[in-house]
Amino acid sequence: MTSLNVQEIPDRIGYYLAGFADGEGSFNLSFRKRNDYSMPWKISLCFNVSQKDKVILTLFKRHLKCGTLRVRDDGVWYYEVNNFTAVRENVIPFFDRFGFLSAKKKRDFVKFKQIADLMSDRKHLDKNGIKRILEIRKTMNDGGVGRRKYSDAEILGLMKSEESSETTRQARSNR
Repeated sequence: MTSLNVQEIPDRIGYYLAGFADGEGSFNLSFRKRNDYSMPWKISLCFNVSQKDKVILTLFKRHLKCGTLRVRDDGVWYYEVNNFTAVRENVIPFFDRFGFLSAKKKRDFVKFKQIADLMSDRKHLDKNGIKRILEIRKTMNDGGVGRRKYSDAEILGLMKSEESSETTRQARSNR
């Protein structure tokens, strides 16, 4: 990933890409079960755009200076940025500068930034922070109904068992 200076992006390109993302882009948050983390979940923020023609997606990659391009089995190209540093230093500043016209995308982007701020403050590493992130996620992408792999209850439930077993271990060691 290369550092992004949004002032170097020509207005014509920046506003074009922002408009394209306004209609075709998505800001997402995912939870993945992890056994190799101190927390039971790996939390990832992702910006993505998919399109049959990869030319526009190549422009995203070139001007945002991050992300990956892939082709799916159905021939649709997919551009995504899911590296947290790239999200914070490239994606967010780009859309802060060029913005969106639709109210829905503006709302989702604000919530995406709120979650990024919580993660920067390491709030995603405790149960209260996860609860706050889940509350924000509920209102993103029209609630994400039917598209979530794990429910809020599953996420918090696994954290609870992890937390209670750690609490039990600490209590035993303090005797």
